[in-house]
Amino acid sequence: MKKFLKVAALLVAVLMLASVFAVGCAKKQEETEPAAQEAKKEEPKKEESKQDDVKYPTKPIQVVVPAGAGGDTDLNARTLGKYLEKELGQPVVIVNVNGAGGTLGSKKVKDSAPDGYTVLFYHPSMLLNKLLGLVDYTYSDFENAGVAVLDDTNVFVVNAESPYKNLKDLIDDAKKNPGKIRFATEVGAFTHLQVLAFQDAADVQLNVVDVGAAAQKTAALLGKQIDIIGTQYGLVKDHITAGKFRALGVLSNERNPLIPDVPTFKEQGIDIAFTKFFFYSFPKGTPKEVIEKFSKAVEKVVTTNEEYKADAKKFLVTPTYMAPVDAMKYIKEKEDYYNTFKDKIMDVKNSEKKEEKK
Repeated sequence: MKKFLKVAALLVAVLMLASVFAVGCAKKQEETEPAAQEAKKEEPKKEESKQDDVKYPTKPIQVVVPAGAGGDTDLNARTLGKYLEKELGQPVVIVNVNGAGGTLGSKKVKDSAPDGYTVLFYHPSMLLNKLLGLVDYTYSDFENAGVAVLDDTNVFVVNAESPYKNLKDLIDDAKKNPGKIRFATEVGAFTHLQVLAFQDAADVQLNVVDVGAAAQKTAALLGKQIDIIGTQYGLVKDHITAGKFRALGVLSNERNPLIPDVPTFKEQGIDIAFTKFFFYSFPKGTPKEVIEKFSKAVEKVVTTNEEYKADAKKFLVTPTYMAPVDAMKYIKEKEDYYNTFKDKIMDVKNSEKKEEKK
């Protein structure tokens, strides 16, 4: 009997210890779970701060502009660069790499080290370069860092002594004299696409002449070497104000409030519109954190810096920030539209090759 009581007592003791252990574990779990939940809440914050912790930039950033000095791409890059320096804390050096319709500049960036210190500042011509077969790459072969500027002031301009007062005058004469009116562009550039679309919509044929970039086109019109150019209003504003040039129409969906006196092509019966967008891109493989930090700096300048906005207004452009993901969708939409002109672009290219062989 005594032996039985000892065993029973031992069992009770064991059960009591087990009970205490279970309660302790439960209590410990209760204390641990909230802590774990709090830790999980903190995790996103750690991810968010990763971009801020990255040591970038630690030296000057080279922004490659695939165009000559003095054009709209160059002016926009330099204006933005001045304010980006303050946000990034390092010099932003603009490097003009002109030639081959902009392909020399874009290739320089594409082939650069993906370390965040070489970035491309470009516009729709990159898409056209691929369409024309000038290169075998396009915007999707880079790491996009966002759209920064939109320009809805693309205009057709004539010398003030030209007989053309509006698009109707131009179209009427073009129908009477097909292939005679000289339109200056740079093959593969944004204005090249514009004139092809205009010819298609107006059912006319112009003499499209490759004279080079914006500065060369303006000089050719001043010298009356050509009859009409496509350009950005801000680049020829002084000539228009001085009475040397006249704008026939603007390629926007609605009248641009920055140039309210210039009628749209659509108002004049030509249903086309083109917005020039400017974006930043890094070489493929550039670290995500670096791109995010650069993109955030662009966003801050474009959306909050009133000094920058005032400077941009002088060039009649619209500061507009699109984050990388949104920018890629936007550019893809434009690419799909440009592709509808692929056959016409290739026809022009093939015609030029035939002329060269003669």
